Amino acid sequence: MAALIAYFSRAGENYVNGTIRDLAVGNTEVAAGLLQELTGADCFRIEPCQPYAKDYDTCIEEARADQRRDARPELKRYPASLEGYDTLYLGYPNYWGTMPMAVFTFLAHFDLTGKTILPFCTHEGSGLGGSVEDIRRLCPGARVGRGLAIHGGSAGSAGPALRKWLEENRDSKQS
Repeated sequence: MAALIAYFSRAGENYVNGTIRDLAVGNTEVAAGLLQELTGADCFRIEPCQPYAKDYDTCIEEARADQRRDARPELKRYPASLEGYDTLYLGYPNYWGTMPMAVFTFLAHFDLTGKTILPFCTHEGSGLGGSVEDIRRLCPGARVGRGLAIHGGSAGSAGPALRKWLEENRDSKQS
């Protein structure tokens, strides 16, 4: 069986190491690329039809409003099927203590019963928040492995942490 890396990432203005910086590639996409190099897994970018604003302050307010109304934003596309995958690496930035609502939409679209979900998130100090618990709640038939929190400003050098995380999750599957 194969693995899929499904991730949400946002370029544009981002909060990085205490300052607002304009990123050509979002931190989660950088981490997903490193993970793909390590695993050879297929990649799928989760994209809402209506993207968040490029301006950081506007984006965080939009994300907060989506979360408050428990929105399920429409996505541009989905993988045709997840049948051929036994493992889903799920990447996202921490938005207000959990995943962006587009990731909720993605998870709700599929029956992930019997699949292994390995979450990884980028953040600037808030870690995984409640996202792993949210994944477990949304995907009750899936095995949700230990998540990995990657400091967004260090996403480009997260290779060793990703490698260790992969080994730890592989070891926990065998025990």
